[in-house]
Amino acid sequence: MDLYVPILALGLLAAGFAVFSVGVSAFTGPKRYNRARLDSYECGIEPTPQPAGGGRFPVKYFITAMLFIIFDIEIIFLFPFAVAFDVLAWYGVVEMFLFILTVFIAYAYVWRRGGLEWD
Repeated sequence: MDLYVPILALGLLAAGFAVFSVGVSAFTGPKRYNRARLDSYECGIEPTPQPAGGGRFPVKYFITAMLFIIFDIEIIFLFPFAVAFDVLAWYGVVEMFLFILTVFIAYAYVWRRGGLEWD
């Protein structure tokens, strides 16, 4: 349990800093609101009125977001391998090769199907 104390302390410190920052900004931030400040900002373009349903995003937007999350999480699995490389020996090398091969096949499939096109 002693090994987890620094991690818990760092987590508490980070959470405390986040709560403190949000709390202090509520007290010290400017309180002058006007119509222009409360209006949405779209990179200098005059905002357009939204339809009653809030507008629709293309499905391609969500698929791209999901692909990013999936490949990002898969890459995170490479870090433990890098840390324990010398302990795993050839077993680790073979397993990591199979993992990277699987990720590459999934990437090639998505690329071939046009999942990475931004049009």
